[in-house]
Amino acid sequence: MTYQIKSLTLYGHRPEQMRVLELHPGRLNIITGDSRTGKTSIWTITDYCMGSSDYPVRAGKVRDYTSIFALQLVRGDQQLFIARPAPENSTSPAPRLCLQFQSAGAPPLSRGDIDFTFPLDAARRLLSEFCGIDRTVRIPAQRGTTMAPSIRHALFFCLQAQNEIANPDHLFHSQGHEWRPQAIRDTLPYFLGAVEPEQALRRARLKQLRAELKNVERQIAQAAQAAPAPGQARALISEAESVGLLPARADDTVRLDEALSILASVLTHAPGQLEYSDSTDHAALLDRERQELRSRHQQIRARITELRQTLAEESNYLAQARDQRERLASLGLLRAAADGTGQHCPVCDSVVSPVQQTVQVIRKDLERLDSDVAFVSDDAPVIQGLIAAEEERLQELRTEVVRNREQREALDAGIREAARFRSQALRAASVQGRISLFLENAARAEHAPPVADTREELKREITDLEEALGSDTQADRLASCLSLINQKIAAKARALSLEHSEHPVRLDLRRLSIVADTPRGPVPLSDMGSGENWLGYHIAALLSLHEWFAEQGRPLPRLLVLDQPSQVYFPSDYDGPQVDLAGEDRTSLLRVYQAINDTVSHLDGDFQVIVMEHADLEDDIFHTAVAERWRGGHTALVPPAWIDQDN
Repeated sequence: MTYQIKSLTLYGHRPEQMRVLELHPGRLNIITGDSRTGKTSIWTITDYCMGSSDYPVRAGKVRDYTSIFALQLVRGDQQLFIARPAPENSTSPAPRLCLQFQSAGAPPLSRGDIDFTFPLDAARRLLSEFCGIDRTVRIPAQRGTTMAPSIRHALFFCLQAQNEIANPDHLFHSQGHEWRPQAIRDTLPYFLGAVEPEQALRRARLKQLRAELKNVERQIAQAAQAAPAPGQARALISEAESVGLLPARADDTVRLDEALSILASVLTHAPGQLEYSDSTDHAALLDRERQELRSRHQQIRARITELRQTLAEESNYLAQARDQRERLASLGLLRAAADGTGQHCPVCDSVVSPVQQTVQVIRKDLERLDSDVAFVSDDAPVIQGLIAAEEERLQELRTEVVRNREQREALDAGIREAARFRSQALRAASVQGRISLFLENAARAEHAPPVADTREELKREITDLEEALGSDTQADRLASCLSLINQKIAAKARALSLEHSEHPVRLDLRRLSIVADTPRGPVPLSDMGSGENWLGYHIAALLSLHEWFAEQGRPLPRLLVLDQPSQVYFPSDYDGPQVDLAGEDRTSLLRVYQAINDTVSHLDGDFQVIVMEHADLEDDIFHTAVAERWRGGHTALVPPAWIDQDN
C-alpha cells in the first residue's frame, strides 16, 4: 500500500493564520463551491508540495495570502508531513522543503515547528521511497541516457487539471509539455509492472552503449576528415609542378610523410624561381590510373568468386564422399583373419574366401574414398588462404581507389581555382596559399588528441546484451497488462454510455490516447465528438489504471485529483454560483460519479479521489461525498478573515 492525502494546510502571513482542509483517505472527496474560491489551487498545491520544479499556484488570493503550503500523507500507520514555502518573488519555486514523519493521527505542524532543511532533490527521493518506488531501476531515456522512476513521473497518472480532464488531445497530466510525452511512455511500463529491474538495467545499458558507439564512430570519422589525405597531398604536388613551384617528377608514387616534406619546401621560395612546365597531364594520368585500379579490382573480385565457388564445390563433394564412406564402413567389411588367410564375415564372424570379387570391390572403393577425403580436406585450407590473400589485395586496391579519387578531386579543385587567374605568378601564389592551408590543417590534426577506437569492445558488449535480452518478455508482459486494463476501460465506457463503447477500446501508448477499433478503422479520442465522450474516456482510463495499480500493488500514490469534471455540461461563459443540472446532462454527470464511487468502493479503502466541482447535486452519491462547500462568500480555501485583516 502507498500513500494518500489526509489534509491540506495553508499558513497565512500572520503567525496565527492556519487553514486546514481535512480529507478522507480511501473515499471520494468532493469540494464544491463558487468560482474564485480556490478550488483549482488544491491540485496545484498538491503538485507543488510533491516536488514540482516550477510554481504552479496561479495568481490570485491563494498566492497573495499564503506563505506556506503543506500536506499530510498517510501510508498505513505511517504519516508524513510535507511543507514548502511560497516563493518570495512569486515566480521562482522554493528550493527547500520540510519533511517530517509523525505519529498516526497527529495534526499538521505549527508554524514554529516547520524547518525547511530538505533540498528539492532529496525531498523527491524521500517522497519516491515513501511511495514505494524502486529508485535502483534504470529506464532508457532520450539520447542514450537513463533515468530512475520518481514521484514526479507517478503524478502523470494522479492529477487532472481543468484543461486536461476533457482534453481530446491529451490523456495524461502535463502531456502537453515538450518532453513529457516520451517520459510517460518510458515510465508507464514500470508503473504497470511490466519491467523487471535487472532487464531494465540491461536495456538502459544497451541504449547507452549504442549511443556511445555512434559517438565514437562520429569522432573517428571527424578525425579521418581532419587528417591529411594522401590523395590531396599528391594533387597539390601535381599543381605545384604545373605552375613551376616544383620540378616535374617522373615517379608519382610518394608516401604521405614525403609529400608533406615536399610541400613544405614549396613555401620556402617565391613563384617563378623554377621554369614553368605544364607538359604533364596529371588529370589524364589519374584517369588512366583509376581505370587500371578498377580493372585490377574486377579481376581480383572474379578470382575470389572462383575460389569461393571451388571451395563450395569441394565442400559439397567432401560431404557426399564422407556419407558414402560411412555407408560402406558401416557394413563392417572386412576384418582380416589373424593368420592372414581371409576375412571375417561381419554377420557370422566365420572366415570367408578372399577371392570374393564383391568384397574386394567394396574394399577398393573404401580405400579410394579415404584417399579422396584426405586430399580434399588438405586442399580446403589452401583455398581459404588464397581467398584471404586476394581479399587483402582487394582492400589495398580500395584504399588506392579512394586515394586516386581524393587526388583527382583536389586536382580538379585546384584547376578551377587556377583558372581564375590569368598570370602564372598569381596561379602559383594561389597554389602556395592552398598548400599552406593544407599543411596547417595537417599539423593541427597531428597534434590533436587521438581518438580511442573502442568500436570493437562496444560492439562485443552490445552483442552480449542483445543476447541476454533475447529472451526478455517485457513486450509480452506489457501487452498482457494493457489487454487486461483495456477490458476495464471498455466496461467503464459502456457503463458511461459513451460513443464507440460497443467496439473494442484500448489505451494506445504510442498516441498516449484512447482508441476505439471500429469496423471502419481506429478512432482515436481526438476524432471522437462531444466533450462528454472526452470526459468519459478520461475517467474510464484513469479509473482503470488506478484499479490495476491498486490490485497489483504498484508504487503510485493511491490518489486521483480531478478539477471540475462537470465543466462539459456548463455553458462556456458560465460564472454563476450554482447550476441545477437537469435531464440527460444530470444523468450523464451522475454516471461519472457512480463510476468513480464504484471504483473507490471496489478497492475498499485503497484508493482516494479528490474532486473540485462547480456543480452541487442533491443526489446521495454526490451529496454524501462532499467534504466542504464554499458558497455565498462565507467560506473558501483562503478564509475571508485573512483578507479582511489585510484590508
